[in-house]
Amino acid sequence: MNYLLAGLTIFFGAHSVRLFADGWRTRVRNRLGAQTWRAGYSLLSLTGFCLIVWGFGLVRQAPMQLWIPPTGMRHLAALLTLLAFVLLAAAYVPGNQIKARVHHPMLAGVKLWALAHLLANGNLGHVVLFGTFLVWAVLCYLAAGRRDRLEGTVYSGGQTGATGVTVALGVAGWIAFTLWLHGWLIGVRPFG
Repeated sequence: MNYLLAGLTIFFGAHSVRLFADGWRTRVRNRLGAQTWRAGYSLLSLTGFCLIVWGFGLVRQAPMQLWIPPTGMRHLAALLTLLAFVLLAAAYVPGNQIKARVHHPMLAGVKLWALAHLLANGNLGHVVLFGTFLVWAVLCYLAAGRRDRLEGTVYSGGQTGATGVTVALGVAGWIAFTLWLHGWLIGVRPFG
């Protein structure tokens, strides 16, 4: 559990600087330069991510079960992750109506993804990993909305064609990940 906790601390420490110390981040970034800041941020993020993967793998070898989720939660988790993949696509497809409405679809997608995994898994390692992602995404979503209001950010209405592409990419990504990549990368096949 120590490697998982260290990885989460480093990864989310790097990803939360803007959340908790935006003024400091701006000053340091200006002093170091954008490229140096990005390099340090990327190095910390990659280090944290590797520790998360390694630590979670170790935790999964000796799981501490907290509860047994009902079978129906797997079906709800599948639906929530499908929506999360569409939101992920919405973060990158320009001009879609989903981003115009949600404003920060990546963070909304992370919230759904983490919630889905919490509903479908009841061991301590999953609660720590996905609970941390969920708390972080909720805090960042609230902070991003606050920044939008302070800065007067306006999102365009979006176009139907771009929204269709967004949904199609999200569904295709979900199918590929659920049926093949999740089992290959994580070792768990969501549908058996």
